[in-house]
Amino acid sequence: VQLQASGGGWVQSGGSLRLSCTASRSILRVTSMGWLRQAPGNEPTFVASITNSGDTVYADPVKGRFTISIDTAENTVYLQMNNLKPEDTAVYYCNADAFPVYSDYEEEFWGQGTQVTVSS
Repeated sequence: VQLQASGGGWVQSGGSLRLSCTASRSILRVTSMGWLRQAPGNEPTFVASITNSGDTVYADPVKGRFTISIDTAENTVYLQMNNLKPEDTAVYYCNADAFPVYSDYEEEFWGQGTQVTVSS
């Protein structure tokens, strides 16, 4: 597994969770990392992304509630989720654009997903 995500769980509406996603040692350097989510029966949707220089982009539904951050030394991305709503319930997937140790070319990598459930 080249991206390992963790931090999902169950929380009541208005609560908070913090997701993290760490790249394995087979990934030399990330250029950007981000999160998508997939609710049951729906297509995956973009949540947030961040470059290794700290530039961020957020989907409108999460602006002001979610904060994405990156630790470039650890190749780890975090997603702090506050004021969670039932509609945030989904499997959250991290991804990264990165250079692996075995290639000079940038590739896209995906984590295994972590479940977030928000009850009303």
